[in-house]
Amino acid sequence: MLHLVPGHQGRPTEDPIFALNREANARIARGESVVNATIGAAMDDDGKLAVLPTAARAVHEVEGPAWAGYAPISGSPAFLQAVVAGLFATEPLMREVAIATATPGGTGALRHALANFLEPGQSLLTTSFFWGPYQTLADEAGCKVETFNMFTAGGALDVEALDAALGRQLATQKRVLFFLNDPCHNPTGYSMSQPEWRALTECLVRRSAEGPITLLVDTAYLAYSAGDPRAFLKELHPLLGKVMLLFAWSASKTFTMYGLRVGAIVACVPDAKERATTEAAFSYSCRGTWSNCNAGGLLAITRLLTDDKLKAAVDAERDALKKTLFSRVNAFNQLAKPKGLRYPRYEGGFFVTVFRDNATEHAARMRERGVFVVPQKGALRVALCSAKEADVARLVDALAE
Repeated sequence: MLHLVPGHQGRPTEDPIFALNREANARIARGESVVNATIGAAMDDDGKLAVLPTAARAVHEVEGPAWAGYAPISGSPAFLQAVVAGLFATEPLMREVAIATATPGGTGALRHALANFLEPGQSLLTTSFFWGPYQTLADEAGCKVETFNMFTAGGALDVEALDAALGRQLATQKRVLFFLNDPCHNPTGYSMSQPEWRALTECLVRRSAEGPITLLVDTAYLAYSAGDPRAFLKELHPLLGKVMLLFAWSASKTFTMYGLRVGAIVACVPDAKERATTEAAFSYSCRGTWSNCNAGGLLAITRLLTDDKLKAAVDAERDALKKTLFSRVNAFNQLAKPKGLRYPRYEGGFFVTVFRDNATEHAARMRERGVFVVPQKGALRVALCSAKEADVARLVDALAE
């Protein structure tokens, strides 16, 4: 007799990305020559996890009692202020109306959005290519996932498809929660242009007259953008007061502290009463799930965000890591285009998606050659962040077979 409720009896035994990563590492441990382009963690060109030294030192400098004690349920005020100040460093208008709540990584922010802006049975809206755990999070919230076609034939964001999806959801479930990962979209690597952001904002404002719309910008890879990472924020000003504007902020990629599990959900809410109500809802959700976050981690990240010397040092270290990643991106672009690989505009970030029919079968053939990528519907996700530059040619050859 199974005691689990029926809807939970068919859960996968292991996350598919972590399963592929485990298999790749097991083969490496046996002495095989393997290219592991599965996991979303930056590796150096020696195949070791890239860790920003200043961030690691800041974590180790936090004393024992700070790790042992409880953090405030919503996170320490200093941490929350630092996140808001950093995210909106160039946007005082947004900074003035923002609130934040600490979460265990950006994933916690996504969880809070689903719990507070959709009813069970309703559908999250996102792009046709999306980070797989969006589905897992929706399942856990008793919700579904609806997607719209991400790219036009010309390779731009398909705003017309988004508009149609917004119309359908507003007509059927009377509200929309829209997850959008940008810049350096996971899994495609795509970063939207200013005109694309402008068109998206105009679409959301127009549709907001039909019902409540919440946009969550998943900024996990913000620090790895090829250009000004905050340039798009000014395009969001028209949303204030018309669309609930959320951000999932994460220290995982920003400071290469993946296991620290420090993040935040940030909301820009011009109305003071709604701002207080939203803040209370987030705090309540914290208490009802993880209770509170890692006190030592919050303290370490706060120092990295606010101490001028530490910030300058960690920014320089991150720039060096970005240079390594950009070098891999350039190598990929130079080799992939002559091979005829089809993929979105790719300028930076951890991943790129190569469009491919029979992706699951092709990924299996690649594994036989010792090259690991993540199959998706109609595409292969390639984590260049975890592949050495010297292995890019082998990776491209396997993708092009």
